[in-house]
Amino acid sequence: MESVARGRVRVERSAKRVRVFFGGRAVADTVRALLVWEVPYYPTYYFPRRDVAVELEPNGRGQHSPSRGEAVLYDVAGVEDAALSYPDSPIEELRDHVRFEWEAADAWFEEDEEVYVHPRDPHTRVDVLPSSRHVRVEVDGVVVADSHHPRILFETGLPPRYYLPKTDVRLDLLVPTETVTRCPYKGTAEYWSVNGHPDLAWSYRTPLEESGRVAGLVAFYDEKVDVYVDGVLQERPKTKFA
Repeated sequence: MESVARGRVRVERSAKRVRVFFGGRAVADTVRALLVWEVPYYPTYYFPRRDVAVELEPNGRGQHSPSRGEAVLYDVAGVEDAALSYPDSPIEELRDHVRFEWEAADAWFEEDEEVYVHPRDPHTRVDVLPSSRHVRVEVDGVVVADSHHPRILFETGLPPRYYLPKTDVRLDLLVPTETVTRCPYKGTAEYWSVNGHPDLAWSYRTPLEESGRVAGLVAFYDEKVDVYVDGVLQERPKTKFA
C-alpha cells in the first residue's frame, strides 16, 4: 500500500473491500477505497464516485477545510450532510472521491466483518501477552488491585495496559457507570467508578477476536492511578486520556 502525505493529510490505498449502508442498502461498495488521515489518530474512508450506488445531488451547503479545500455536502437516504466531496481539492487523490459521515450510516463493513467507531488503521497493532509480573494498582493510597497474572495489551501509539483478573481486583470498590465505549480493535467496553473517580476502570466482556485474551479482565487508566510493576512505581503516561 502506497502512502502519500499532502500537507498534514496522509492518503493511502486500502486493500480491503469496504461497504457502507444507509436504510438497509449498500450505498457504496468498493475494493478501491482510500484511507485518509484527516486527523493524526485514525483514518477515514473515501470512496471512488464510480463505486457509489446512489445519486448525490449537492444540498446547497458547503464546508471549508484548510488542507482539503471547499467541500460539497450531500444528503443520503434522508440524512442531512451525510456525505461530502472535494471536487477542487488541492489534494488530487480526493477530487473524484466521496466521504460518508461515519455516525450517519447504519453500518460499515471491511470485507464481511462489521467495524465500529472508525476504520482500522493498518499501521496499528494490538498484542495481548500473558505475564507473571507483579502489578499493583492504588487509588488515593488504597490498593484496588494486586495481581501476579496480568495480561498486558500493547497497542500502537498507546502505553501498555494491564488487564487483571477480577479475582485480583477489589470489586467492592468498583461502582458501575452508564458509560459505554467502542473500539475498532477491542470491541465494546463497560466502565466503573473507583473511590469517587468516574470511569476509572473498564472491561471488555466479549472483545473482538484480535483482543480476545482480555475478555472479562479489568484495566485502569494508568494516567489517573498509581501503578506499581514488580514493586516500582510507574510514571503516569501523558495521553489524551490523562
